[in-house]
Amino acid sequence: MLMPKKVKHRKWQKGRSLGRKIETRGINLDFGSFGLQSLGNFWINSRQIEAARKAISHFTKRGGKVWIRIFPDKPVTKRPPEVTMGGGKGSVDHYVFPVRAGRILFEIDGVDKETAKEALRRAGHKLPVKTRIIIK
Repeated sequence: MLMPKKVKHRKWQKGRSLGRKIETRGINLDFGSFGLQSLGNFWINSRQIEAARKAISHFTKRGGKVWIRIFPDKPVTKRPPEVTMGGGKGSVDHYVFPVRAGRILFEIDGVDKETAKEALRRAGHKLPVKTRIIIK
């Protein structure tokens, strides 16, 4: 699964909620001819990205080229179960990527239109955010 090799700060603060903000970066198809675009705001973790990537590569029978346009670098901490309040912040549990509406998540090229659309549709079902398929 995806995770950073080395980080400057091991634990981050949560940050503000994404609210209704719209993405300004990563909104155009830059590599492939078909893309999966986010329609909502959510944290996508590395397991979900890997599940979507596997769905795409399995359906395309590893044909064509797939670009993953997001990388989970935000650490999320978690306290062990049944531990009382206090005692500091928990250890890093997993990494997420905060997605805003409009961000391109995956791109595909080198396969026909129907195959690409079905592969991206299946990948969209693995993600916690509503998505749409866009074509260059």
